[in-house]
Amino acid sequence: MRKLILLLAVFFTLSVSAAQPNDSLDGRYYRLFLPLTFYHNVADKSLALNSESAGKDQVSDAVDAALLNVYLNRPDLVEGNETELQETGGIREDVDKPIEQIVEYTDQVEPPVFDEPEAAPLEVVVEKPKFWTRKGDGFLQFMQNYVSGNWYKGGESNYSAVGSLTLEANYDNKNKWKWDNKLEMKLGFQRSRTDTVNKFKANEDLIRYTGKLGLEATKKWYYTLQLIAQSQFTRGLKSNDRKVYSDFMSPFKLNVALGMDYKVEAFDKKLTGTINLSPAALDYKYVDRLDISTLHGLDEGKHSKLDFGSQVMADLEWKINEVVKWKSRFWAFTSYKRVEVEWENTFTLQVSKYISANLFLYPRFDDASLRDSDLGYWQFKEYSSIGFNYTF
Repeated sequence: MRKLILLLAVFFTLSVSAAQPNDSLDGRYYRLFLPLTFYHNVADKSLALNSESAGKDQVSDAVDAALLNVYLNRPDLVEGNETELQETGGIREDVDKPIEQIVEYTDQVEPPVFDEPEAAPLEVVVEKPKFWTRKGDGFLQFMQNYVSGNWYKGGESNYSAVGSLTLEANYDNKNKWKWDNKLEMKLGFQRSRTDTVNKFKANEDLIRYTGKLGLEATKKWYYTLQLIAQSQFTRGLKSNDRKVYSDFMSPFKLNVALGMDYKVEAFDKKLTGTINLSPAALDYKYVDRLDISTLHGLDEGKHSKLDFGSQVMADLEWKINEVVKWKSRFWAFTSYKRVEVEWENTFTLQVSKYISANLFLYPRFDDASLRDSDLGYWQFKEYSSIGFNYTF
């Protein structure tokens, strides 16, 4: 480090004292940047009375004076002598002028121009968000049962057919609001040989609309206002009985409930649907035919009845596998004076794309209806059928 500092100081002194008008790189300073060597001409120039090289070159004289100063004051820094240096390869004597780099200039070449294909104009298409989703399914199925007159267990032959159509139109603005709409229509007829009064009787009859307006509370919970309106197409009859037990708008049921909806997604989304919990519910029942009002839980002579209470409803669909599907609708209402419960279950066996078999199970409880001596307030309905189905 001391060696470096000393040489830099010497070089700075030489640069100041021997600078030329053009401060270009001068090769005569090379001895200051080589390992310190004892040169003979430095001592000769200082000790000889008439040195031939003294006074001829101001730069060389300054370099020799700087080296002599080092020889006298710090001889320990001198690593070799001129004789050893000559033995290794010789000393060039022709470096007596500044070394200047020769730079040749050429004309600037323009960059090549390539023909680029013209960019095709972009067409920006803005699609309107799809807030509505629509779907539906329907089936037409048949059932035939033959029993001979001497069958040891008794029974009767009958023929039946049932058709169903379900339509859905659901709105979701992807910003917390949704509105679900479902319309269910089902109608079936039965003919039995032993019924001499009624040629055909309705064994399945339903018109039901379910609407839900929801505001998202969390990811799967919605504040919900739900409306259910329900009636039937035609008269309800029994075998060998002319009495009408039900008819269009007899009864008509309207249910309005305020509560919360839970969105169900389980078993890799094979089980889907909603569960509704409504602590505040209004249940309105209207019977147009006054003579059957008491059969539907109304007071005698009254066309309508209004109850306040709470309700629970679950509407689920479970695709058990590629062939078997289960649809379930559970609905329960209580006014804390009476209870009404319905549980509809439809098991579908998909035989092919357009052919399926159905098993329908429907237990029902209503303590406002007439009590049966065997089943009490419980009622039960079941049928199985096979036929055509279509989903869209």
